[in-house]
Parts: sequence; C-alpha cells; structure tokens
Amino acid sequence: MEDAEPAAPPDLPSLGSPDELATIRNLVARLSAAHPSLDAGLVEVTVMGAYDAFRQARVRAYVPILVERRSRRELRAAAGRAVDGRAAPGTLRAHPGRAKD
Repeated sequence: MEDAEPAAPPDLPSLGSPDELATIRNLVARLSAAHPSLDAGLVEVTVMGAYDAFRQARVRAYVPILVERRSRRELRAAAGRAVDGRAAPGTLRAHPGRAKD
C-alpha cells in the first residue's frame, strides 16, 4: 500500500506555482521600495489580499500582473492618505484590529 497524500478538497484555493509565488514575493519587495513611507507589513497585506482575490482564476498567467495593478492602485491611495494626514474610511492598516492612538 502506498503512502500517497490525500487529494486536497476542491474548494481550497490553489497556492500557485513556485514561479508565481516567487513573482509575488518579488512584487512585495518592489512595492515596499516604491512606497517607503508605507509600512512594509501594509504592503505585504495589500499584495496578499490582491493575490487572494484571484485565487480561483483558471488562467494563472495573468494573475501576477493583475495583482500588481490592484496593489499599486491601493497603495497609491494609502500613500495619498498618509501624505494628507487624514485617516479616510476604509484606510488600509498593516494588521487588523484596534488602531493605535
């Protein structure tokens, strides 16, 4: 009898190929460098949230560019709020929970 791993349930999201995940890690590093005024954790959470939005995409070839576009848009908005000094409704935070006083 072989010790084969059981198949994952069909409703679990695909984690992507190693190349796709490396591209996403590289994206986090590039966006962190492009937005030094934003917390690195915020950048990572933003990218991972965008990546999660495409977890069920059947055509994986376009996922990295779609994640990058969505992440850049959200980070530009967050950087604009940081420059203005205003906390707009729905402001992105690095960690969910109570805001710091």
